This record gives sequence, C-alpha cells and structure tokens, in this order.
Amino acid sequence: MNNSFLIGAASSGCGKTTFTMGLLRALRDRGFHVQPFKSGPDYIDPLFHHLASGQESVNLDTVMSSHAHVQDLFHHYGDSADACIIEAAMGLFDGADGPRGSAAEIAQLLDVPVILLVSAKAVAYSVAPLIYGFRHFNPALRIAGVVFNFVASQRQLSTLLRACEDVGVPCLGHLPRHPELQIPSRHLGLTLEEHERTERLIRLAAKEVEEHVDMERIVKGFKDHVSGFKIQDSGFKGSLSICVARDAAFNFTYRANIDALRHLGTVTFISPLQETALPPCDFLYLPGGYPELFAAELAANTTMRESIRHFAEAGGRILAECGGFMYLCRDIDGQFMCNVLPYTATMNHAHLHLGYRETRLNGITLRGHEFHYSSTIPEAPFPFIRHKNVLAGYTHWYWAENPMTLSKLFSTII
Repeated sequence: MNNSFLIGAASSGCGKTTFTMGLLRALRDRGFHVQPFKSGPDYIDPLFHHLASGQESVNLDTVMSSHAHVQDLFHHYGDSADACIIEAAMGLFDGADGPRGSAAEIAQLLDVPVILLVSAKAVAYSVAPLIYGFRHFNPALRIAGVVFNFVASQRQLSTLLRACEDVGVPCLGHLPRHPELQIPSRHLGLTLEEHERTERLIRLAAKEVEEHVDMERIVKGFKDHVSGFKIQDSGFKGSLSICVARDAAFNFTYRANIDALRHLGTVTFISPLQETALPPCDFLYLPGGYPELFAAELAANTTMRESIRHFAEAGGRILAECGGFMYLCRDIDGQFMCNVLPYTATMNHAHLHLGYRETRLNGITLRGHEFHYSSTIPEAPFPFIRHKNVLAGYTHWYWAENPMTLSKLFSTII
C-alpha cells in the first residue's frame, strides 16, 4: 500500500512510541486521516496511538494469525486512510523465534518501507556501520531513511548526518534530547489528569517532529492514494447480545477482536467502574487492563460485582482475560471483587510472565499472548479456569481471524 511506513529501531528504548505519537499527531494536524497499527501483541501502545491520531490502532501479528489475515487487516483498516503508520515492537528483527513474528517480517509481508529510528545516546560516527547493517542485512527490506533520537548538539548532528551520507541512507531528521520528551509512565491516559499529561506529551512530540523531521518528504503524494482492495464480508451476522467491559480499568483489547464480535451479534460497552449493574446479555467479555490500580473503586461498586456474580452462577457465558480474570476472583490483595472464582489475585512479589501461548480445547486451537505481573493464591491452572459457563485465565486470546472460533469455544461448555 502506498503512503505507509513502519517505524522500526535497532532495539527497545530508542523512543519509537514517542516518535510515533508525534508523527501521528503532526499528520493529523496537517489534515490527514492517518491509520495507526502496532506490530506484535502489545495492548498499551495502541492506546497512545488512539490518543495521538483519533483513530483506533490495529495489531498486526504473524504469530497469532496467518500472513493472509495480517494482509487483510492492513487493507481493511488502512484502505480509506491517507496514510498508515505501523509502530514496531522491540528491535526491527526481534521476533518470537528469531525474525519470525518481527516487525521486519511485517514490513516485508506488506511491502512497507521502514523509517529507522536510531538512538544517538553516547554515540557519533559509529552509527554508520549500524545503519549499513540494517540496510544490507535483508535486501528485500526497504529502508526509507533514518531519524536520530536524543541528539545532544548540532556538532553531534553534523557527525550523524555524515554517517548517513557515507552509508548512502537518507537522514529524514532528528529529535533533540529533551527532558520532557519521554513517556514517564505506561499508565498515562487512564485518568483525566494523566490524560492531560499524555496530551501535553503528544503535542510536544508533534512540535518537535514538525520542526526537526522532513515532513514534506514523508507526506509527499499522500492525497494521491488510491487502493483497489475490496473488503470481503462473509455476510454472517449472529443475534447475540454481547457486553464488553471498557473503561480505565479494562482496556486491553485487540480492535479486530471487537469487530469480530460484531459478526456474532450486537456489542455494547459497559463500565464496571461507573455503571451499577450488568445489563441483560448473552455473553460478557472482561478484557485485561489495570484492575489493581482501581481495586478500591471496583470493590466499592457492590451492585455491579453482585450482578456479574449472579450472571455467572446462572450460567451466563463469560470470557475473562488477565485483568478481567482478576476481577472475577474473590479479591485483589484484600479488596473484594466478584467472587466468581476462588482465588486471591495479588501484586505482591510481582514478576513478569510474558510470551505467546497456544492451546487446544475440545479440538479448537487458540493462540494468544500473556503479559502480567500479578499471580493468584492458590496458583490458577493453565490455560483456563472453567466454572459453569465461565472461561477465565491470564492469556489474551486472538480470535479475529475466525470469529466462529469463539462461538464454538463456548458451545463446548454450554
């Protein structure tokens, strides 16, 4: 697709998210309809993309889904946009298994050029062999140019520009070292105060991008974009009434998953933080998020907790993932939750559980990703806790490639 770039880097910590937010907002301020994407299973960066661009971001993942599905997603959501911006995860070639699942694989699969973000911290002309390596390691990958981040001085910038010239890779600009131009918390945007802090960061990043990056070169020809891709619609439409928790405590979802639910019925968003009871529904989806940060507020909403517990005990179908699973537990570190499942969720002695997951349940293959610091007392079984028509666990499952998988999954326990 024309008018698309993937923002990649040599490693994590180069400032990809900050630069991506600045670029998204700068393009939006110029009047472009820009569609953001995230390479890999991350659920947090897409929230920042949404704040910066005004458009919900879409995850592209070649481990949880097929290559054909990733291509379909890219065209489905990007077809009507003036430009598509994909933010990479980790380093450009870092995948689940070597390069498999990496941002480089995504860029090559979609034939999207890469803007390589290079950290200028404590380095000068030595970036030349690094850039040379990224340009030549995979000849099928197109490096459109380099943007340097954390540049300390004009003298350093002159040396970096010479490195690009000697390697033969265009320099598209730089971002200066700026004490306020960094994300101080991954929780930004959850509350009104934090949302305002995030907005200030985005505006500053956009200002720096406009001042120091060759935006004219990046946007050249954007409005001439024409795509011949036609979205294929199966025509199937279910009749389920589906409730999805979405608020500051529960916001880790894949956009394509939610859209896939609409093939099964009507989706209504609810807030376990703000609303007093679960409305009548056939299926409740409790996604991940930060229930531990809002445990007191969730505990205080007794009527919502009781209505979800009664729904579960009456045989209601519930899928709860990670934070949603914690919410169904008896308590989170002493704060009472829904008491559907006989566990205490705790952040004590927190350590990271991370990685792709795959399981089979009654002949159905499910793929997903796990990322959490909490644990349960006693230790919960992998991959699901099953209670009546409740399926709960720590994995964020991906079903968008075949929404009927979810329907079939629940038909096995009804």
